[in-house]
Amino acid sequence: MGYRGPTACAAAGITYRQLDYWARTGLVEPTVRSAHGPGTQRLYGFRDILVLKIVKRLLDTGVSLQNIRIAVAHLRGRGIGDLAGMTLMSDGASVYECTSYDEVIDLVQGGQGVFGIAVGAVWREVEGSLAQLQGEHTGTGEPTPQVHPGDELARRRRDRAV
Repeated sequence: MGYRGPTACAAAGITYRQLDYWARTGLVEPTVRSAHGPGTQRLYGFRDILVLKIVKRLLDTGVSLQNIRIAVAHLRGRGIGDLAGMTLMSDGASVYECTSYDEVIDLVQGGQGVFGIAVGAVWREVEGSLAQLQGEHTGTGEPTPQVHPGDELARRRRDRAV
């Protein structure tokens, strides 16, 4: 299952300009299908959208793009099952991974942690958003039956088909 750019943007809470920039600079590239020249559509997987939403949250809290790139590289190296139990903590400069309650407490007591992102909670948010948005089966290129009312491209296709 893959999700086009507008759907990924809606689920992650980012603009298409951010999505395009992050893909072109290699921050978060689509793993289902990348763009190959003009007119081709990128397709993002669930994990990609999860990382997009985490990147957005880190940016909103003032973490530098350089440190976000380090955090994203770390997230890519983790298994999908590892992500659900992870909490990302930051002091606004660095990003730390915590996988247990004790690690979170140690970080906060050390005066380093200012905010945290429970990846499992973000995971559930993305799942909820994507359940209402249009995805695309990668084998057929056909959209799933669900249609998001705000998806301009899907609306135009429906209008043309009628």
